[in-house]
Amino acid sequence: MTEPPTAPRRRDVGANPAPRSFAESLAGADSAADAERRRGLRRMKVVALSFLLGATVIFLVCTWAQSHGAAPWVGYVRAAAEAGMIGALADWFAVTALFKHPLGIPIPHTAIIKRKKDQLGEGLGAFVRENFMSPEVVETKLRDAEVAGRLGKWLSDAAHAERVAAETSTALRVLVEMLRDEDVQHVLDRMIVKRIAEPKWGPPIGRVLASLLAEGRQEALIQLLADRAFQWSLNGGEIIERVVERDSPTWSPRWVDHLVGDRIHRELMDFTDKVRRNPDHELRRSATRFLFEFADDLQHDDATIQRAENVKEQIMARDEVAKAAETAWTTAKRIFLESVDDPSSALRTRIADSVVHIGESLRDDVDLRDKVDNWIIRAAQHLVAQYGAEITAIITETIERWDADEASRRIELHVGRDLQFIRINGTVVGALAGLAIYSIAQLLF
Repeated sequence: MTEPPTAPRRRDVGANPAPRSFAESLAGADSAADAERRRGLRRMKVVALSFLLGATVIFLVCTWAQSHGAAPWVGYVRAAAEAGMIGALADWFAVTALFKHPLGIPIPHTAIIKRKKDQLGEGLGAFVRENFMSPEVVETKLRDAEVAGRLGKWLSDAAHAERVAAETSTALRVLVEMLRDEDVQHVLDRMIVKRIAEPKWGPPIGRVLASLLAEGRQEALIQLLADRAFQWSLNGGEIIERVVERDSPTWSPRWVDHLVGDRIHRELMDFTDKVRRNPDHELRRSATRFLFEFADDLQHDDATIQRAENVKEQIMARDEVAKAAETAWTTAKRIFLESVDDPSSALRTRIADSVVHIGESLRDDVDLRDKVDNWIIRAAQHLVAQYGAEITAIITETIERWDADEASRRIELHVGRDLQFIRINGTVVGALAGLAIYSIAQLLF
C-alpha cells in the first residue's frame, strides 16, 4: 500500500531551502481528490492481492487433493492456479519495482522512478519538444485550426464586438489607473513643456516666417489686414471727430473741427481703399519688406533674438503654461475614464465598430485570412524554434526540484490504481497460459 506522506523535515535557521517537493508543487496539501485516489488505490491493491491469494488457495487445495488420489482434472486446475500465482507475483514485482524496492530489498533495477527521476524529466521534456514543439507540428495544427477565419466570424458578431470593447475598456481603465499622476505629469512636462522652452525661439520662428514669406503666404494676411482697416475706416467717422475735438485748441470753432475730422475721415477711407485694392501698393510692399527683415533679424540679430527670449520667458512663467502638463493630464484622464465607463460613449462605439470591421474583413477576405494565418504560423514557429528548449526546460527543471521519495509516492497515487490491473491481468493470463501448457503437455505425452 501507499505509505502516508512523511512529516515535513525541520530545517536549521539560515540553511539553504530544501528542494520543493512534488506534493508542494501540487498545492502542498492532501486534497479531497488525493484522498479519493488513495482509497481507490488501496481497493485495487486489495482486489489484485485477492486474485493472488485465490490462486494460492486453489493451488494448495489441488496439491492436497492430488496427494490423496484426486481425479485427473484436478491437475489442470492446479496447473492453472500455479501459473496464475507466478504471473501475479511477477507482475506485482514489476509494478512495485517502478516505485520502490519490493519488500524493502534493494534489488538492482528497482525503485525506477525514484532513481531515474531526473532522467525521466529529461526524457519527458525531450518528448514534448520533439513531438509538440516542432515547427512542422505547430504549422499543421495551426492550419487545421483556421484561427483567422474562426476569429473573424466571432468578431463580426455585434454582441461579441461589444464584449471585446467592454473588455478592452476595462483593460484601458486598469492601465490608466496604474499610472501615477505625478509620473505622467513629469513625463509630459519634460517631453512637451520643457522641450518647447529649451531651444531659442527666435531662429526657428524666423526660419518658419522666412519660408512662409518665400511662398508668398504673407499676401493673404496683408489683404486681410487691409480689408479690416478699410471696414474700420468706414465706421470710424465718429471716433475721428471725437479725437479732433479733444485735441484741437480751445479757441478753434466747432465747425472747423467738424471740417477737419470729416477731411481726415475721407482721406483715411480713400487711403485704406487704395491699399486693399492695389496688391502692389507701397504700404503693402513696405510691410512685406518689414516681415523679411524681421525674419532675418530673428535668425541673425542678437538683440532681436534676445527680445524673443524675453517674450518666451514671460510666456513660460505664466501659471497656465507652468501647469499645462498637470491640467492636460487631469483633463485627459477624466475624459478617458468617463468614456471607458459609458457603454454608449464614442470611444466604446468606435472600438466596437472597429472590431466588427476587422472581423468582417477576416471573415470575407480570403487573402487577408491567409496572410493572418501565415503571420500567426510564422510567429509560432519562431517562438518554438527560438524558445522551445527553454519552454520544455520548465518540465525538466520542475521535476529535478521534486523530492524523489515524495515524487514516487505521488506518481503512484495518480497512476497506481490503473497499474493494479496489470497484476490482475497477470494472474488471469498466467492461469490461462498455465492451463494451456499443461493441456498440451497431457495431449503430447
